[in-house]
Amino acid sequence: MTSLKEKLFAYVNKKYSSTPEYLWMRYPNYAVFRHGDNRKWFALIMDIPANKLGMDSEEITDILNVKMSDPFIADILVQQKGFFRGYHISRGNWISILLDGTVEYEEICKWLDESYIATASKETIRRIRPPKEWLIPANPKYYDIQAAFSKSKEINWKQGKGIKLNDTVFIYVGAPVSAILYKCKVIKTDIPFSYNDEDIHMSRIMKIKLQKHYDPKQFTFDVLKERYGIFAVRGPRGISDSLSKALR
Repeated sequence: MTSLKEKLFAYVNKKYSSTPEYLWMRYPNYAVFRHGDNRKWFALIMDIPANKLGMDSEEITDILNVKMSDPFIADILVQQKGFFRGYHISRGNWISILLDGTVEYEEICKWLDESYIATASKETIRRIRPPKEWLIPANPKYYDIQAAFSKSKEINWKQGKGIKLNDTVFIYVGAPVSAILYKCKVIKTDIPFSYNDEDIHMSRIMKIKLQKHYDPKQFTFDVLKERYGIFAVRGPRGISDSLSKALR
């Protein structure tokens, strides 16, 4: 029977044309996978004693180390069974996933794909990254977004790092609203724009199109905190699958 580790080796080779590199004589079973262009690691498979992850066992177990593009996603995952902070590479949003069947193969592949994108060159990201969902803040103190959308379904907005064409942005409007009010699609990016003051700095903007308007009582800050683990919305961030489903 093909092991989960072997299935992942075959998956990476077929999808990304990457083969394992064994870099350490002391650890002959540690396998690194790299990007072909920037040579960065996007996955590391290791065999370690389970107690190194805080488990009550000294049995040797295979793990996969992958990198998340958003710390919020990493924070959510490590609360789930089979996921841990990255063993030996905890910085930079790395996580470790058990390869003992605790986590389904399809889900492991999903996070391996996420790691490939998180460590890819800008050119590769532009080429392969699928549309992504973001939560972004709007401060009524600086811009009346509610008035803007009452006049037009398309408005210009500050383009956050990582946001690209066809992504979806959910806009959280700050106090006194303190709730997610809008779902928008990004229809144009990298529009040159220069604005600087002591609070706001912009060098490019994007155009977004309104798709949905939520009741201000539906996704309040308290709901986001209690149900989805969101304690602050200070800049563009990814969202969990559960919140994504609720917002549809």
